[in-house]
Amino acid sequence: MSAAKPDGRTARARATRARVTAAATELFVAAGYGATSVNAIAARAGVGEQTVYYAFGTKRALLTAALDVAVAGDDEPIPTLERPWVREALAEPDPVEQIRRQVEGAGAIHLRAAALLDVVRSAAASDPDLAEVWADNVDRRLTVQRVFAEALAAKGALREELTVEDAADIALASLAPETYNLLVTGRGWPHARWQRWTTGALVHHLTTRACRNGASAFV
Repeated sequence: MSAAKPDGRTARARATRARVTAAATELFVAAGYGATSVNAIAARAGVGEQTVYYAFGTKRALLTAALDVAVAGDDEPIPTLERPWVREALAEPDPVEQIRRQVEGAGAIHLRAAALLDVVRSAAASDPDLAEVWADNVDRRLTVQRVFAEALAAKGALREELTVEDAADIALASLAPETYNLLVTGRGWPHARWQRWTTGALVHHLTTRACRNGASAFV
């Protein structure tokens, strides 16, 4: 039996969603969430306003979809913990290499999503809907960091004075988009420098192991 042909309408709908989320991301980052209208997003994407509402329902839902795509790098419904880079990092027997891969993966997300996450964080203080979106994002990140901390503990590499929850909190703060934006966007650090520093800091604070690159990992 021959393979079924792709549904043309489904492909077109997916392409439309991709255009709309890309347009929304660009406008949210440039002008902020509150100042960006659905009409402006529709115009940038080259579709009608009703098409946006039909595809996403609300502006908040559109922001959430755009954020999911930015974090994942695609629109596939695959949770972060099931992504190949996470699985590979967790399977790494060397705790230092696990952390290096963990930071590399988080860095790739920041390159795509840090600016949009800053939009959500900034608007959350005055918008209850976005406060909920931001809290959910923090909870998701903490869940991921908890799994990484559990992996370090299972490898016997976690500092004795730290619980898994302590380690997850430290990683959450170190890998936070706020920290990334402060150092890379605000202070002009190259992305690679942030990656080296964060790797060294996490190895130092979470484990009993020495970073392979020694002190150079902190600069």
